[in-house]
Amino acid sequence: MAMESALLTDLINGYAFTTDCLELGAAIVDGAVRPEAQVRVPLSMLNRHGLIAGATGTGKTVTLQVMAEQLAVAGVPVFLADIKGDLSGLAQPAEPSAKLDERLSGIGHAFTARSNTVEFLALGQGSDGIPVRATVDCFGPILLARVLELNETQEQVLQLVFHYANTRKLPLDDLKDLKSVLDHLLSAEGKEDLRTLGGVSPASASVILRGLSILQAQGLDPFFGQPEFDTADLLRSEGTGVISVLELPALNRQPLLFSTFLMWLLADLFDELPEAGDLDKPKLVFFLDEAHLLFKGASAAFTEAIISTVRLIRSKGVGLFFISQSPADLPDEVLAQLGTRVQHAVRVFTPKDAEALKKVMGTFPAGALDLKTALTQAGVGEAVITVLGEKGVPTPAAWTRLASPGSRIGPADAPVVSGIIAASTLAARYSTALERDSAHELLTGQPAAGQPVDAPPAAQPRTPEPAAPGSPGSAEIDEEARRIAESILGKPTTVPASDFPMPDYRQAPEPDPAPRARQGKESTPRGEASPRRQAERAQTGELLDFALDAANMLGREVLRGMFGTRRRKRR
Repeated sequence: MAMESALLTDLINGYAFTTDCLELGAAIVDGAVRPEAQVRVPLSMLNRHGLIAGATGTGKTVTLQVMAEQLAVAGVPVFLADIKGDLSGLAQPAEPSAKLDERLSGIGHAFTARSNTVEFLALGQGSDGIPVRATVDCFGPILLARVLELNETQEQVLQLVFHYANTRKLPLDDLKDLKSVLDHLLSAEGKEDLRTLGGVSPASASVILRGLSILQAQGLDPFFGQPEFDTADLLRSEGTGVISVLELPALNRQPLLFSTFLMWLLADLFDELPEAGDLDKPKLVFFLDEAHLLFKGASAAFTEAIISTVRLIRSKGVGLFFISQSPADLPDEVLAQLGTRVQHAVRVFTPKDAEALKKVMGTFPAGALDLKTALTQAGVGEAVITVLGEKGVPTPAAWTRLASPGSRIGPADAPVVSGIIAASTLAARYSTALERDSAHELLTGQPAAGQPVDAPPAAQPRTPEPAAPGSPGSAEIDEEARRIAESILGKPTTVPASDFPMPDYRQAPEPDPAPRARQGKESTPRGEASPRRQAERAQTGELLDFALDAANMLGREVLRGMFGTRRRKRR
């Protein structure tokens, strides 16, 4: 009895917050629900991220729904993915019942039916929601390599192909644009470009080309293109926070595209949101379902990029919640960043399950609760919870009977969903796919739909004449070329340096139509060497200067973020 009293006191005191909170439920102590021990999480701590885990059928989806609904009521926008098709019920109020009233009264809550402001989204064109598209160029080579399941060498090749398209001013809107660039490089006309594009063998280019064809055959082509989805539309609040539900009826067809798409959204938000510091409530809470897909088969570099995003995005006011069957699905570096833990029941049937249980228990703070008993005997709709308190200190682990949402558990009626999609303010902006003159049209000379037939083709750049191996200055150029390539790739490369392209900057570029003098500095006309540059040429020689000019060119290229995604300065 004394132990029970001590645990109950710890729970009451540990969760007695003074700021706005999400109400998760009431603690269970010695087999009985104790309504006086309410389990909650401060809104101000939700950008410290969290985890919702547990075996299939233990109630993770309903927990997500409870949290999403309360966040929306607090004015916080929410993004979540509807993998099983049952989160559309957020848009429709639940029906009251005696059983529901009894459950909620037992934990000190009362039922209030409510519908939420929901926006239904869908990857590419479809009837499930407003189309969400990304251009291939903005999606970036690193994330696309992940979708195509390329090895490290092929990923480097893809990054160099993107670099080639950027420098040749060939916009990559959709998959056919990237295929056209690869077709050009593999053609007789493009073989010289392919040779000078360092380390890009025809075999690697062909592997990427086949991968793109497979994506198209799987019907995923509509996801890539224009108009591109603006992630600012996830941050809307219309009295209450808007819940953006991404409908994913075809997840099993291409799960890597789904998980990688979520990282694209996060990367875009990270690149564009300003630093926010500590907020009373987050700007957005992002639920990452099927979190194990993010890390399954991921390279060390990709995993490190995810870890860095999780670590840094909280300062932008964004909270992340990973949803998976086990904490073991996530790297330790990610788990260390998660302040809120909602662990549903762990089923132990095999020695491997028993080992997994020990790891789960190790993720909770030590305390009076018998974690092994709680984690293995928790019923459906119950979980073991710990959160970060207002001062950033973990609360005692609480075996909790969870609250229920005021919206419907399960799918909404089809007319409700279709009515919301038809009335969406986003429909006019995103529903119709757009075509413009991009890489495919520029390389083939075929105008995009609605463009003049005589639209001029892209100007073909001069092909550089690489220095012969062993010629004076070639070692310096090789070293500089490797540095340039590594700055493009964002990591060390194994491709021989002598194969990297060196654009012909010995020819003066066309004059800038609107040159501007830098404030406080003397202006030098574009294409004319400054006195400093002339002195450098005298010291380093013409060939080494050629490499330095190529390196300077990279600074003028489009900036790319942590995942190689194009940064879009819109806000």
